[in-house]
Amino acid sequence: MPMSQNRTLAGIGYLILSMVCFAILDAIIKHLVNLLPMVMVLWFRYVVQAVSTSVTLWPRQGRSLLHTQQPKLQVLRGLLLMMCSVLGFLSLQHMPLAEFAAIALLTPLAMTVLSRIVFKERISPLRWVLILGGFAGAMMIIRPGGHLTGAVAALPLTMVMFYTAFQLLTSYMARTESPMTMHFYTGWIGTAAVSCLVYWHWSTDISPLNWGLLVMSGLLGSMAHYLFILAFARVTPVRLSPFLYLQVVFSTLAGWVGFSFVPAGWGLMGMLLIMVCGAAAGWLNAREKAPPVLATL
Repeated sequence: MPMSQNRTLAGIGYLILSMVCFAILDAIIKHLVNLLPMVMVLWFRYVVQAVSTSVTLWPRQGRSLLHTQQPKLQVLRGLLLMMCSVLGFLSLQHMPLAEFAAIALLTPLAMTVLSRIVFKERISPLRWVLILGGFAGAMMIIRPGGHLTGAVAALPLTMVMFYTAFQLLTSYMARTESPMTMHFYTGWIGTAAVSCLVYWHWSTDISPLNWGLLVMSGLLGSMAHYLFILAFARVTPVRLSPFLYLQVVFSTLAGWVGFSFVPAGWGLMGMLLIMVCGAAAGWLNAREKAPPVLATL
């Protein structure tokens, strides 16, 4: 088998494993935020990831890991992702896993719109159809009269807005910053921000199982992001982007196993519409050789 084909298969494998990790992580978070203070769960999620990332990367890179030409933007990027995490945790508290994952994957389509506004990029009529289709899918999930209230429905859509800004900033910073350095700063900036609040939200009335799940959430988050980086270091984003939508499949399985929930009716139709429009947009990116936005939380 040619070396390039081996790298492609390895990259796809790493990406699929990262999607599995993210789906399991979301299931753990959904379980924990309904039992424990959300800020405490968020703190564990960040601090374990930050420490494990540092232990992994520092022996290899040393002080070069701290080198950045954009310290203010590193802080802004870290705070944007923290806001995404807060909104994501609140969404998972009230939404099924699969529906949350589907709405989160509107980010690439939202990024296309933002690129038109910010960079004046041309959007073809077909892309507008896919963008409107993805938005229609989201409306099917959060439709009036459905099982979600207006306030809950606004949470994942607001998260998509913040994550779109995060991705735009990431694309800009990637020109001068190392991905590992950005990953390092993101973890510690989020940890520092949440550490200012966790004292007032700490609880000791926690079962041994949930203590273990708190630690596991941080380890899974760190592993998922690391596998994601390995995938895109081996294969171009254009070729990998359609596989991102497997996260909806894995989240559906996690929701079925962990919470006995299977999407149906309008919610299922909305999820499928988002997946079809997103995958079609990925196919257009491959055809036009345009790098798509990477959407992971």
